[in-house]
Amino acid sequence: MAYKQPVSVLVLIHTPELEVLLLERNDFADAWQSVTGSREGEEALSETARREVWEETGIDTREHTLRDWAYCSDFEIYARWRHRYAPGVTTNTEHVFSLTVVERPPVILAPGEHRRYCWVDWARAADMVFSPSNAEAIRLLPQRLGRGD
Repeated sequence: MAYKQPVSVLVLIHTPELEVLLLERNDFADAWQSVTGSREGEEALSETARREVWEETGIDTREHTLRDWAYCSDFEIYARWRHRYAPGVTTNTEHVFSLTVVERPPVILAPGEHRRYCWVDWARAADMVFSPSNAEAIRLLPQRLGRGD
């Protein structure tokens, strides 16, 4: 088994009205999140973001506006998922992107990863996600888009 790289992306998919798409994990009941995933090989982080959005939602990023926030944070990898990383790796660096969709596109979930999805207002979305770094990024969304919400 190849280990995951401790370098990942977080992609906030949202409408212009700041409704945010959240996905519920299959392996962690009531754990809502934005699109996330680890870089593979030497792919550019923007390609990781595009690939993960496609794999997890079926949304084609070429039809929407993908923004690299040039912002990242480090977090401790949850113990339940450390076996996916090389021995001794406990920290991941997460790079944030956002994807603006003009209206809610059809969502096709990756059945092995997520069980359901919902669109919610950004403030509620920040309260729903289980990951502190995901919540922080969602709370920054209005500011990053130049909105005073």
